[in-house]
Amino acid sequence: MQPIRRVVCGISGGVDSGVAALLLKQKGYEVVGAFMRNWDVTNEVGVCMADKEMEDATRVTKTLGIPLKEMNFVKDYWQEVFSEFLSDYENGLTPNPDILCNRHIKFNTFVEHALTTLDADAVATGHYARTSFGSYLEDYQEEANVKLLTAADEVKDQTFFLSQVRQRALRRAMFPLSDLTKDQVKRIASEAGMDFLVKKKESMGICFIGSRDFKKFIRQYLDAKPGNFVDCDTGEVVGRHAGIHNYTLGQRCRLGGKPHKYYVARKHVKTREVEVAAGTHHPALYSNSMTTGPAYWIDEQPPARLRAGGRLDCLFRFQHGKPLVPCTVTRASDDGLDISLSVPQRALTPGQYATLYDGRECLGSARIQHVGPTLHEVTLNRSSSDESRAALLLCQS
Repeated sequence: MQPIRRVVCGISGGVDSGVAALLLKQKGYEVVGAFMRNWDVTNEVGVCMADKEMEDATRVTKTLGIPLKEMNFVKDYWQEVFSEFLSDYENGLTPNPDILCNRHIKFNTFVEHALTTLDADAVATGHYARTSFGSYLEDYQEEANVKLLTAADEVKDQTFFLSQVRQRALRRAMFPLSDLTKDQVKRIASEAGMDFLVKKKESMGICFIGSRDFKKFIRQYLDAKPGNFVDCDTGEVVGRHAGIHNYTLGQRCRLGGKPHKYYVARKHVKTREVEVAAGTHHPALYSNSMTTGPAYWIDEQPPARLRAGGRLDCLFRFQHGKPLVPCTVTRASDDGLDISLSVPQRALTPGQYATLYDGRECLGSARIQHVGPTLHEVTLNRSSSDESRAALLLCQS
């Protein structure tokens, strides 16, 4: 690889990407800021959030004295991320658009544009993550695959969202915040005259929804298909809903006049029934196994133990920020995985990603297709088996 001189840094208008660009400049790189316009629809009060973010990105680059290029990926985002998002919700799944955006847009379309059109030697973002090639590719190896590693700030670590990023992009990616905590990033921004970023409220949730009500947003794109809420213990219909796409597993359903708080346990696409469980810790909300679709391994090959037909003992999470859980992984058909967890997890959800770790290395991820029996179902089956055995013994006597 030739010496790195020109680095294109994604600038979102937030403090993390602003400090990433600052650190690159301090390292002596020729830094070009890049603002990615992925979604530009106005919200209910007529404000286009992309325009506001662009204003902040412009202010950052002016403060740093670097150029800013705007990249319009709205069409790509719609085709690669949002269309799948809608299809999944319509089919009873709960997608993760952030993982898809990183895979298809930020670390594919953006990287290719930066390397080919802007003549970049490398790209950089404000993600809290690191790679085996180093924060600034100082440990780059031409013949080796790059590994994705967790950041120093374990609370802010974002490797979960990067678990589907391809080798080509990751090999050229710098993560200047890899060794910093969020508090350190804020302090650096303040000292550099970017206090306006520190005071800015951190963006949370899905970018194209923002602070809007999800149900109001989604009804603009999906037709209402009413169905029943059914109590998983009694089989009683306890209410009506306007569509299964409005709910995800583990979510509270606000059903008036009921003695219990109900939570979504299962969704049935064909019947449009939503099974609900009374109480946030009901056993119908917990499972300890799942089957996934084809796995993506960041190092491009399954770990040797899996290739040999054995089992892989590693760590699992399916939601950002959740504690890692020990698990056992074996290969299923079609390159999918069977995953068994040491501790049952609440609301394992089809459509989400099972992300696997070996220590601080993120191995990759696979999309959850089917969730194994809930603790409630296991208990019912065990009770049913006990009753059958008792009846058989009675007959034999």
